[in-house]
Amino acid sequence: MIFSISSSPSLFISLNTARFSISTPLVVPSTSRISSAAAVLRRRAPQQWWLPAPGHEISPSRTFLDARSEQDLLMVIQKETEAGRLPIHIAQGMEELYQNYRNAVFQSGQPQPKEIVLSNMAVALDRIFMDARDPFEFSPYHEAIREPFDYYKFGQNYIRPLTDFRSSYVGNIALFSEMEKKLQQGENIILISNHQSEADPAIIALLLESTCPHLAENLIYVAGDRVVTDPFCKPFSMGRNLLCVYSKKHMNDDPELVDMKKRANTKSLKEMALLLRGGSKIIWIAPSGGRDRPDPVTNEWHPAPFDASSVDNMRRLTEHAGIPGNIYPLAILCYDIMPPPAQVEKEIGEKRVISFHGAGLSVAPNISYHEIAAAFEDPEEAKVAYSQSLYSSVNEQYNVLKSAVHDKQGLKASTATVSLSQPWL
Repeated sequence: MIFSISSSPSLFISLNTARFSISTPLVVPSTSRISSAAAVLRRRAPQQWWLPAPGHEISPSRTFLDARSEQDLLMVIQKETEAGRLPIHIAQGMEELYQNYRNAVFQSGQPQPKEIVLSNMAVALDRIFMDARDPFEFSPYHEAIREPFDYYKFGQNYIRPLTDFRSSYVGNIALFSEMEKKLQQGENIILISNHQSEADPAIIALLLESTCPHLAENLIYVAGDRVVTDPFCKPFSMGRNLLCVYSKKHMNDDPELVDMKKRANTKSLKEMALLLRGGSKIIWIAPSGGRDRPDPVTNEWHPAPFDASSVDNMRRLTEHAGIPGNIYPLAILCYDIMPPPAQVEKEIGEKRVISFHGAGLSVAPNISYHEIAAAFEDPEEAKVAYSQSLYSSVNEQYNVLKSAVHDKQGLKASTATVSLSQPWL
């Protein structure tokens, strides 16, 4: 059987990767996993001059954090570039990111936008610069770094001002609470979802933090190699639990690295199997192969079709874990906040468009593979039917969210199967 990783330049990636047989016993690594965030930080390159003393973290770019104005931030970028400590292409990206973020926050109508922009962008630029100086290396399974610097809260605080909570909605909030209970009982949860933007993980957590904080903070995302190599993505990725993979579409970009990438993907799959065997895990997967894109003719957005093999591979991994597993269809709508490029880009360093907008998140009941497969004699037909059932549910939920957010129907967009709410109010 083959898992293949399809390309996605953003935080999530679909599960499709290197050659790996479900029926073959997995060899679980014998070395113990690093548990503390401080130990995780020390996986950096040998140069560790920036590492904190106990209870205190020293940033090599203190000048970013000392900035008191927009001019100060832009001047730091210029000085670090002139000093040769900041590559020109990263400096240009920093300035562009600052301007785009600034414009979005100012257009939001929120109080004290200048203070919000200065505070969030000073930290963001500091972390981007820090990684440019001393790149962080992700392990196959990366656990969110919460101390001494809390990268999770950093990501939440950065996206929060871009989210219009007045026009944001959650569908079937009771099912999210049901999932939390199942996790507490030791069961596994798999979220089969569409994928919209680099902001997806933060949006999911922001819309759930008031009711299901444990779920929001413990989600594990299957992440493509681009978000663990792009210096503008990495600080945000460091605050999430990730299973890191190399995407199939970029597997052959450098022929000399193909074998290394396949070995790395196999390690990630073994880590996933190990996690599922331990129980109480919730994993987010986008089996479409990347972010949703608008129709080139109508410019309408819809969830990209799922790859049936990806769905089936995840289903089989879940069943082989020996722990009760539940597969839920999840829909997310948030592309306006940070839309992807119109086409998949080969080179790292995409332009990041940012805006203030409402978002939506919805989940439908667990869908049983065996109930659907019972109607088919051919396993391949059953596999396709199950994938289509999940996709149809995601598409249905997405249309409800679209009516609520884009068509401004609000809570009135609720249907018999999708009950909308705003639990933060």
